[in-house]
Amino acid sequence: MTDRTESQASSRRQFLKSSLLGGVAIAGAAASGRAAAAGEPLITEVQEWNQYPGEGVGTRPYGQPSQFEQHVVRKTVPWLTADAISSVSFTPLHELDGIITPSGLCFERHHGGIAEINSTDHRLMINGLVEKQLVFTMADLKRFPRENRVYFLECAANSGMEWRGAQLNGVQFTHGMLHCVMHTGVRLKHLLDEAGLRTSGKWILAEGADASAMTRSIPIEKALDDCIVAFAMNGEALRPEQGYPLRLVVPGWEGNMWVKWLRRLEVGDQPWQQREETSKYTDLLPNGKARRFTFSMDVKSVITNPSPQSPITHGKGHTVLTGLAWSGAGAISRVDISIDGGRNWKTARLDGPSFSKALHRFYHEFDWDGSELFLQSRAMDDQGFIQPTKDELRSVRGANSIYHNNGIQTWHVGKDGVVENVEIS
Repeated sequence: MTDRTESQASSRRQFLKSSLLGGVAIAGAAASGRAAAAGEPLITEVQEWNQYPGEGVGTRPYGQPSQFEQHVVRKTVPWLTADAISSVSFTPLHELDGIITPSGLCFERHHGGIAEINSTDHRLMINGLVEKQLVFTMADLKRFPRENRVYFLECAANSGMEWRGAQLNGVQFTHGMLHCVMHTGVRLKHLLDEAGLRTSGKWILAEGADASAMTRSIPIEKALDDCIVAFAMNGEALRPEQGYPLRLVVPGWEGNMWVKWLRRLEVGDQPWQQREETSKYTDLLPNGKARRFTFSMDVKSVITNPSPQSPITHGKGHTVLTGLAWSGAGAISRVDISIDGGRNWKTARLDGPSFSKALHRFYHEFDWDGSELFLQSRAMDDQGFIQPTKDELRSVRGANSIYHNNGIQTWHVGKDGVVENVEIS
């Protein structure tokens, strides 16, 4: 190091030390900053990354997260399914903030593995009860008027393992079959108008090009309302695991209907009674009957921090609680927070953009005195729906279901800050 460089470094250290000693109280009211009286070498001393130039532009043609964030990844539960080809990975909700899920962290749910399709070879057919049976290339589709919409996508089985009680100790696993992105594509209505709907057409069958030939029946009213045939998410082409080059977006409805690798849309006069809407994605009730075509995802919320994978590590004092709320019926109007298991409630602060059928971010700041907590969140939407307790849900639906569990989640915070998944009856 030259004499000049050493002198500059020494001046910098003196400046930082004096600044910290004199100005650390600025943030004192909002958070407990680290005392600087004894010095803080990580800020007052020159570090390795201060001394050497880094990589130049173009070294990383497609940007990647920092090497220090490599733990922020989708995860699986190996024992959940017999084979990874038909399985699920979970979004790390506890590692995220805001409402937009990074493309590389959106949960996966496949029924026949990831289809790898060259977009130039992909085709979308519309047939059935239409005036003209049509086949579109990707280039054809991109000539229609485009729209950009932010929506959440939730698997109907999200939180499904919690129906009979607390099971998995992590918000990533209890609620991580969920993401929210900006979709770019064309209204399904425009394509159906091009084909010419016949008046007898009451349902749409969406079919995927993957090995499972995923198919779901969709009422024509929904198809003509807000469904999108999407080719991009978060500003870039769909990822292969998210249906590249084309998928169906069915806002507010269960994720199984958002058919990936979309290859065909057939118009018919009744539902097709496919496997995914008869033996699967139905809810067995206590009387032996089953709910079918339970399309909409109900109002729901969850606290993501603190949570089992994100314990309180700072000790007593100012604490920021945050989480997500969403509803398939519309926008979230309010979220209440309880730190004592539902005895008392306070209204959380909603922050960030608020879109219909999208995730909403909420915060609640409080001073933790080190006593045990039972954290809960309760969401309400602009249609008047209120998130139920798990007991309220079971009183109507029983405990045999897998799908559409929107019950209030409870996290227990111990005096040591460790968080566990529990249930309060």
